Amino acid sequence: MENNSSNFIKNIIKDDLESGKHDHIITRFPPEPNGYLHIGHAKSIILNFGVADEFNGKTNLRFDDTNPLKEDIEYVNSIKEDVKWLGYDWDNLFFASDYFDEMYKRAVLLINKGMAYVDDLNADQIREYRGTLTEPGKDSPYRNRTVEENLELFEKMRSGEFENGTKVLRAKIDMSSPNINLRDPVIYRISHTEHHNTGDKWCIYPMYAFAHPIEDAIEGVTHSICTLEFEDQRPLYDWIVENCEMESKPQQYEFGRLNLTNTVMSKRKLKQLVDEAFVDGWDDPRMPTVSGLRRRGYTPEAIRAFCLEIGVAKTSGVVDSQMLDHFVREDLKLKAPRTMAILKPLKVVITNYPEDEVEWLDAEVNPEVPEMGTRQIPFSREIYIEQDDFMENPPKKYFRLFPGNEVRLKHAYFIKCEEVIKDEAGNVIELRCTYDIETKSGSGFTGRKVKGTLHWVEATQAVSAEFRNYQPLILDKESEEEEEEKSFLERVNPESIEILQGFVEPNMKDVKPQDKFQFFRHGYYNVDSKLTAVDHLVFNQIVGLKSSFKL
Repeated sequence: MENNSSNFIKNIIKDDLESGKHDHIITRFPPEPNGYLHIGHAKSIILNFGVADEFNGKTNLRFDDTNPLKEDIEYVNSIKEDVKWLGYDWDNLFFASDYFDEMYKRAVLLINKGMAYVDDLNADQIREYRGTLTEPGKDSPYRNRTVEENLELFEKMRSGEFENGTKVLRAKIDMSSPNINLRDPVIYRISHTEHHNTGDKWCIYPMYAFAHPIEDAIEGVTHSICTLEFEDQRPLYDWIVENCEMESKPQQYEFGRLNLTNTVMSKRKLKQLVDEAFVDGWDDPRMPTVSGLRRRGYTPEAIRAFCLEIGVAKTSGVVDSQMLDHFVREDLKLKAPRTMAILKPLKVVITNYPEDEVEWLDAEVNPEVPEMGTRQIPFSREIYIEQDDFMENPPKKYFRLFPGNEVRLKHAYFIKCEEVIKDEAGNVIELRCTYDIETKSGSGFTGRKVKGTLHWVEATQAVSAEFRNYQPLILDKESEEEEEEKSFLERVNPESIEILQGFVEPNMKDVKPQDKFQFFRHGYYNVDSKLTAVDHLVFNQIVGLKSSFKL
């Protein structure tokens, strides 16, 4: 992470090692398996694994699976895949459920110390008793149960004698604390739910705020790095580590989470988009999930470069999503082969070109990387051009094709439009053109110049393909108040996807899922890994060729 000059976490770790506070570093990435990872999680992965790598430390991948109602093995597997794809490997793989027995013992320890009690208040009553930011809370009528009574009730909770929601275990801290997180937080609740790891062994589960510091301490984590919304929970984190008498004393550090324009960064909201079929799954290319970005064609190198560039700060901010696109272009421009694709085909017949003749033309694979060589493309009497590259009555300074005008075909010849063919409704369906054999690309012809260059695909050997162009899935809100007034679903962009049927060069017939290309004048595209079949090519637009964004 040496390129990241704004990483204050890195400076903390460096100081801790130099001062002798720590002689080694252990970080962790602790996702809850209740959804797929998104680009914000990618920033956390790159931070945790990156600083550990830089200081010869270790990073654990740990699943905080303390809420079986929302968790699934599908999410576990997807998270593992995402971490690997981003270029990282964990030193140890753990689950919070690995420590359920130990967490139960620590809860019993708190009860024996008079620092936890079983409460019969329901969730609404607990919320009411907790107070507000300006008013202190008040004690539960069950707060002063004896240690013996609490031990007996907690054991009965564990053995399944009570229904969901009838009892909880709360830490006994301070109901008048200015920090609401310290007003006797719930640390265990009843949930008669089978767990993906422990089956039906447990019917009580620890709350995340209780489990997380214990997990860190058990694993010997030195730097527990989390996002800024957990800053107010740090006193509770420290209280649990101290009063549960954990041998290791991890410390929590917070950094500003990643927020992107035109993007929602909430697993709950992303799940809602999936559940209500606004998208076709967690890996929909419009989603900011790591799997969605991967399917669309983003590269791990680009995501890592983006996260390093934005840095790690103590405050949160909003980053222009075009910045991420910039790093994708920078990564792909030297990797992606160039080729031609027609997304909205218009047939062109070159009337003076010999019938039944096909010639093969040389075209560079990537002009910025000559060592990538050349490819052969066919040319014949019939080709396709883009509908947008022809206008019957063009405005001034229109340099593409129109009646009587001459343009260059990329890698081929000059052609001139002689005749326009229309259907009964008056739509242009075909152009009749002539070509000049002397103007062949690479021949050194200098007799005259043209201002327009068009891309094209030879018609008889063209490969049919589907193209999916994307706009932001979420339209940015106009004001902070707007989000409170209506659901974020009202900001879903109804024009976020455009599906077109067109053609690519014949050498594209054997492409494989996740192959990436730059289509001349269109942008960067990726072969879709979910919809592509032997006889059905689907390309996802990754990013356009140009943007107004500048670093």
